[in-house]
Amino acid sequence: MAVRPIITEGDPRLRQKAVRIRTIDEDIRRLAQDMWDTLEAAEGVGLAAPQVGVLRRLIIVSIPAGFEHEDDPEIKLTLVNPEIIKASGRQVGPEGCLSIPNWVGDVPRAMNVTVRARDLQDREVRIKAHGFLARVLQHEIDHLDGILFIDRVEDKSTLRYVPDEGEEAEPRVPVSAPVVSPANT
Repeated sequence: MAVRPIITEGDPRLRQKAVRIRTIDEDIRRLAQDMWDTLEAAEGVGLAAPQVGVLRRLIIVSIPAGFEHEDDPEIKLTLVNPEIIKASGRQVGPEGCLSIPNWVGDVPRAMNVTVRARDLQDREVRIKAHGFLARVLQHEIDHLDGILFIDRVEDKSTLRYVPDEGEEAEPRVPVSAPVVSPANT
């Protein structure tokens, strides 16, 4: 398949609401495969179709085995038209985004969520998620509604730039973020 370019903050498509998928056909399956190729190349844990410029309600999640706890299994999800139908608890933790490279901030999220969606065979699935998986699902579903993690950062002082190894260039400040230089973090 293909690695697609990931659009970055400032592109108006990231702020638009994605369209519900009516039919799960070969085009949607091809988009999902391209998203998997793109996520693997970007070394992320989640990706929403709007991040590759497609305003459709499709997300993928890939959490490696042992990511949060040593005995956690690998999680790979492809979800069509996902929606959070139940949420409880609260957690606050760091998030970043492939569409806002190198920026991280503390985001409050529900600790537990139940998500209803369809899989690529058009079967209904329900996922009960806790902790990090719940965070990733909320983050990716936000993308489908034009919401970025920086919109949810309550304490803007937690927003910080994390340079790539060997990087010396000044960071581009996210449009929605306060001006915070690496020296101030």
